[in-house]
Amino acid sequence: MNLFTILISNIFVNNYVLARFLGICPFLGVSNKTETATGMGIAVTFVVTLSSIITYAIHKFILLPRELVYLQTIVFILVIAALVQFVEMVMKKLSPGLYSALGVYLPLITTNCVVLGVAILNVQEKNNLIETIFTAVGASLGFMLSLILISAIREKLEIENVPKALEGFPIALITAGLMSIAFLGFNGLV
Repeated sequence: MNLFTILISNIFVNNYVLARFLGICPFLGVSNKTETATGMGIAVTFVVTLSSIITYAIHKFILLPRELVYLQTIVFILVIAALVQFVEMVMKKLSPGLYSALGVYLPLITTNCVVLGVAILNVQEKNNLIETIFTAVGASLGFMLSLILISAIREKLEIENVPKALEGFPIALITAGLMSIAFLGFNGLV
C-alpha cells in the first residue's frame, strides 16, 4: 500500500475515533476547549507514534523469535504506560497549565484504545516499520483532528442558543454522531 494512502486513510477514512470508535472517552472528556484538545492530541500523537515503533521492534525481535506472542497485549500495555509516564513528567515540567487542564485524562492515555489499537493492528496487518510509522502518525493525526474539530464546535455551541434539554453533554454526543456520519463520506477517497 502507498504510504500516502496509509496516512490519508488513517486520518480520514479509518479515523480511529469517528470510524472505528476507539478513544471515545478522551474524545468526549477533553473536548471542551480547543487548547486542551490540542495538547491532548499532541501527547497522544507522541505516545502512539513512539509506542508503535517500540512495540513493532519488541514484537519482531523479541516476542516472535521466542514464540512469546501470547504476551503481546501485556507487553504493549507496559510500553504504553511507560511512555505515558514520560509524557506526564515532561508536560508537568514544561506546561503546568496544560498538565492541570488535562487532569485525569493524561494518565488515561495509557488505557486509550487508540494507542493500543494502533499497536495491535500494526502487528495484525503485518506492517513493516515504515508502514507502522505512517499508520501511527495517520491514526494520531486523525485522533487530533477529530478532537480539535469537536472542541471547536463545542466552544461555539457554548455561546449558541441550544435547547435546555440538549445543553452540554447531549449536544456533544449528537455532534459526535454527526461528525462520524460526515467522515463516512471519505470512504470513497482511498
